[in-house]
This record gives sequence, structure tokens and C-alpha cells, in this order.
Amino acid sequence: MPFFRYPRQCAVSVATGLTKVLKRSRGGARWWAGLWLCVWPLLAGAATLDYSVEGLDKSQRENVVAWLGEAPADEVERTAFLATVRERVEKGLQALGYYQPDIDFSLDKERTTWRLTIQVAAGDPVHLDEYDLRLSGEAASDPAFERYLAEAPLQPGDQLDHAAYEAMKKKLMTLAQRRGYFDARFTANRVAVEVAANTARLSLHFDSGPRYRFGPIQYQGDALSSEQLDSLMPFAEGDPFELARLQEFQSQLQRTGYFRGVLVRPRVEEAVDLAIPLALDLAPARRHSFEVGLGYSTDTEERVSMVWRTPRINRWGHSQETRLEYSAINPSGRITYNIPLSHPLYDVLQLRARLEQNEFGDIDSEQLEFGVRREIHRERWIYGYSLRHLNERWDVAGTTRSDDYLLPGFSLSHKYREGALVNPSRGLSQYYLLEGGSDQAGSDLDLVRGYGKLVYVHSLPDERHRLVGRLEAGAVFVSEGQRDDLAPSLSFFAGGSQSLRGYGYQSIGKEVKFTRDDGSTNTLVVGGDRLLIGSLEYQYRFRPSWRGAVFVDAGDAFDAEQFDANVGVGVGLHYLTPVGAVKLEVANSVSEDDPDWRFIINIGAEF
Repeated sequence: MPFFRYPRQCAVSVATGLTKVLKRSRGGARWWAGLWLCVWPLLAGAATLDYSVEGLDKSQRENVVAWLGEAPADEVERTAFLATVRERVEKGLQALGYYQPDIDFSLDKERTTWRLTIQVAAGDPVHLDEYDLRLSGEAASDPAFERYLAEAPLQPGDQLDHAAYEAMKKKLMTLAQRRGYFDARFTANRVAVEVAANTARLSLHFDSGPRYRFGPIQYQGDALSSEQLDSLMPFAEGDPFELARLQEFQSQLQRTGYFRGVLVRPRVEEAVDLAIPLALDLAPARRHSFEVGLGYSTDTEERVSMVWRTPRINRWGHSQETRLEYSAINPSGRITYNIPLSHPLYDVLQLRARLEQNEFGDIDSEQLEFGVRREIHRERWIYGYSLRHLNERWDVAGTTRSDDYLLPGFSLSHKYREGALVNPSRGLSQYYLLEGGSDQAGSDLDLVRGYGKLVYVHSLPDERHRLVGRLEAGAVFVSEGQRDDLAPSLSFFAGGSQSLRGYGYQSIGKEVKFTRDDGSTNTLVVGGDRLLIGSLEYQYRFRPSWRGAVFVDAGDAFDAEQFDANVGVGVGLHYLTPVGAVKLEVANSVSEDDPDWRFIINIGAEF
């Protein structure tokens, strides 16, 4: 087959003319004539064809064009296209239920590329005047099938749409496979069209057969105890098969962190009395993992961190995490040992130890804490029951204090979000904590402490515009005369990148004056027994990965009846990454005289 095609008559004429030239010419003339014969098909190839479809609405035209395909590229393709164009237009419309179209053609041959105009009037559509849809077998009483049939894309009296009909058949079979009807089949599958009357009869009979059940689990090894395996299974042996529950089981196994790979395979071919055995393949995770990180925060400056994790210590699913972090402001170390109780993911007992240094206002604090906490997940809410022993030593104005606290507590948290995990379009995060202590039960003073934080994200209809609101409130109540004995980590401070931007890290709180040995006075920030902070931020995404922000923060950490609003305003530039937004912000206090601008760096989502 030649690579180029051109009209036969033209080729003969050219060949004849060139032959005469070749006979009269010497070698050079022969060479040029041969070259011309090779190039001619490129310059004078056969006319191709462009086409347009007119007279149809968007969906009709798109379907017709899909049936017509690409415009022909040469004479042979053009001839075949013109021979079948009417049939293809008709099929494109019949697929949508139009069986009596009026089709006219106009062909312009005056140019090198021919132009075909297809003028179409679709006519009246065919409607379903007979609708015989029957469901037999155990699926006839399955609510999932009842819901689908009530919402199926074709209903009695609807316009015939062959794509919707094929989608119905596919959905019925897919739904059957997902819900354990592995013997399902169509016993009737027919659409008959009465073209003259513009009517159609649909006959679709679906026999699901019996529904299979979950059988025994087959796996080797001692990766999990039988109690843990049972708690992770969202079904029991003998329950009706459902693929979604099988996928949930696999997901929960993966989320435990015990395994680097999980595969649950239903062995339908080995079913006995409709019970399908499940083959469970588990690839254990690495016994130990280590992470080393470098970071920077405006509040705590440079930071080096190391995390050591043991995802599964024994067959009962115990795990541990040891985290060491160093920064000039806030070095810390903490160990958490996790013991699954009734569920490895949703009911866990945590044993904790923490050693931390921090700067609260003008107070240097060192905390040593041991605690136990039970964390229960229930319908997106996390309930925490805790008991912690805190020994805190702090220095203020040259005086050193040390106190012990035994604090039972309860926390409640909930997160709701829409959109990307690290950049939600909408969402609400809630956290509440209540704890207390008594000088009759292991604490050096009586206290009750409460704290709450809300973060709300809302995108406008044009999702380039986004609002973020934040509210924090807290209060601690101590016995009369013991306010000054309260440890700084149990008091409240404000200021910093996660609090009042425009103010230094934990620089806002109750202030006291003291006299130095030389007689001069100094003012120290020692924290408050109340906290109230609000923030509102407007964000505008001007590029897919970039957005600007303006914000105002206001609030105070204060003692009762001494509230004094501190207000900060600022602007920011955010770069959106897969791990959250990198936020570069500048903020200033409007409550102080001649304040300094503060530069803030943050990485992460709002919650």
C-alpha cells in the first residue's frame, strides 16, 4: 500500500509528462523529475472533508458527533464516511430515543478540503408506554434494590434512552455482585420500538437467585488475637454478604498500623451452602520505625524532633510512640503506650509520661507528668477519660516554687469537614476539657479548670472566597487565697501564631509588679485564670495553589473582671501543599502604642 494517495487521473498525467521529460533529458533532468514525482503526492494529495452538525441541541449534537467520529483524512476514508453518514446520524439520535429524524446534507466541493453540512431535525422522541421490570429471587425483598428501582434512570412514560437502559442493566448486576447475589442473571432483556407510534416496550426481568453469606476467615500466623480480629470485623460469620462491609474490614485492619499490607479475598468458588470463606493475607509492618525532622515555628523558633514508633509490640496489639523535641523555648520528651481494649481503633487505654520545659510569659516552667487516659471513638466524637499526676516547678522573680497535682478529667472532641483533608472547604472542629483537683486527694490546692476551642471554616458559593473563625475560652477556679499558687501550665496565656497574632508567644496574661533588690520595679506576666480569644480571617484563592488572607484577632488572658481586649490585625500569603498550607503572615497590634510588626510562619491546616 503506498504511503500517500492521490487521484489516479492526476497521477497518470504527471507520470506521462515526466516520462517525456525523462526521455529528452540527461541524468540531471532525470534526477529532478524523479524528485518531483516523489514530492507531488505531498503537494497535491486528495481532498479531505470537514463536517458540521446543525439543528440539534447540545446533548443531541454531542452524541451524533460521537457516532460520526473524526473527519476523514484521505479520499478512501472520505468515500466511506459519505456512504455511512446518514446511518451514523440516525444511530446517534436513536440512542437518545429519536427514531424519526429529518436529515439534509449540503456538500461544498469548491475547495481542496470539502465541506459537509448536516442539517438535522430530531423530531419527536420515543416514550416508554409499556414498562415490564421484574425482580425475582431474594433481592426482591432487599431494601437496596427497592431504593435503586425507585430512583432508576428510566421510569414508566419516560423518554427512551438506550444509554440509560444499559446503565440500568449494569447497575443491577453490579449491585447484585456487591450484595452477594453471585448467581444473578437476566431472564428477559429487550426493548421493542414502534417507530410509527413513537412508543417503546421495555422488558427487563432480573433473577437475583439466593444471597450468599460470610463464611469463616482463613489466615495463618498469630498477627492478631481472635478477640481483636472479631472486634475489627463489621460483620459476623453467617451475615449476608456485602462488599462494602468487607472493604470496611480491610480498611480497619490497615488503619491499625500493624500491617504494611492487607488483602481480604472472598473465595466464592469455594462456597459451601452459600457460605463464602474469606482468605486474609496480612503483611506485618516494620517492627520499629524512626523519623527525624527539622522545623521552625515563630513561637518556639528552630526545632529538631525524633520519633520512635513500635506499631505492634505483641499479639494483643500494644504499641508505643516516643517523641523527643528540642527547641530553645520548649524542649520536651513524651512516651505514649497504647493498649487496645474493646476495639483497637475506637477504644484504647493510653499510659503517658511527659517531661517538658516552657516559657509562660516571664515564667520558666518545668513539668513532669504521668497519666492514664481512655479514649473512646463514637460516631465522630472522641470521649476521653483521664487521670494525670503533674509535678511543676517554676521560677518567677527569683523565687522557685514546686507543686503537685492529681487531676481527673474528661474531654470531648469532634471534627467535621468537607473537601480536602488539609484544605477543607467547610468544617467545624470542637474540643472541650474539664478537670479538677483537691488538696484532700493528691493536689496541693483545690481547683476546677475548663477549656474549649472552636474552629469554623466556610467557603462561599464561589469557593475562591473562604472564611475561617476561631473562638477559645477557659476558666480555672481555685480556693480563696490560693490564686498565686496556681502553676503556670494550669493558668492561661495568650499571644503567638496560634493565638493572638501581632503579640509575642504567651506574652499576654495577668501582670504583676515586683521590686528588685536595687529598688527598681519590674512588671512580669504571670498568666490569668480566664481566657477569651476570637479570630476572623478572610481568604481569597487567586491561583490554584496560592491565596491571600486578611485577619483580625482579639482577646485577653486575665483574672476575673479584669478583661482588657488586645487586638491584632494582619495579612498573609498562603501556598497550598499536600501537607497543608505554608502560611507567611505579618501582624501588628492596634492596642499598643508604636507596636512592632511581627513576621509569622505556619505550616498546616486549620484543624
